[in-house]
Amino acid sequence: MYSRIERIIGEEKLEKIKKSSVAVIGVGGVGGYIAEMLVRTGVQNITLVDFDKIDVSNINRQIIATTKNIGKYKVEEFKKRLLDINPKLNLTTYNLKITKQEIPKVIDLSLDFVIDAIDDIPAKVELIKYCVKNNINIISSMGTGNRYKTPQFEITDISKTSYDKLAKKLRKLLKDEGINNLPVCYTKEPVEVTDSLGSVVYYPLMCAGTITSYVINKILENKNK
Repeated sequence: MYSRIERIIGEEKLEKIKKSSVAVIGVGGVGGYIAEMLVRTGVQNITLVDFDKIDVSNINRQIIATTKNIGKYKVEEFKKRLLDINPKLNLTTYNLKITKQEIPKVIDLSLDFVIDAIDDIPAKVELIKYCVKNNINIISSMGTGNRYKTPQFEITDISKTSYDKLAKKLRKLLKDEGINNLPVCYTKEPVEVTDSLGSVVYYPLMCAGTITSYVINKILENKNK
């Protein structure tokens, strides 16, 4: 299944990827593509958290959404899809809205990485605080909406972001909590629309690809596992 990846990185590194454990919090536009990319890259221990159902408006950009599963819970549909890709997957799903109270129940302290792909700013803050406090690697997705030109995403510290309202708000709230450093994925591309919220598929897809490559390479760089 993963022979073409093994040709590039070798058996030892592929085994390291397989043994790694990653949680994706939010499996919408960005998080959904990340979940699938992780499985197709070889990660075999994955936790997915989301409370939402699939809506017809998701079809334009979310990999799990089709005309046949509207109204079904995203994590349940991902469970079927990802196990179809790799039946040996150790997959844990939580159909719930992430909150301060729920975070300790779903975030295992042994995780190699937590990927924050949620839009709820207070929830993002609580998730980041928990991971920082417990020394769990975390990366957060910033805004991907209201743009349609060629996307250019990068990984940087949140203190260095610009042209991103979500990052600006999050940076201020984290600073109030004493957190000044956080790896995030964002784009400097200015928004094309300011009076409504919209999205085209290649923006969350490109953001997801950038985050997934970052996480995989950080896992391979970790000499302790």
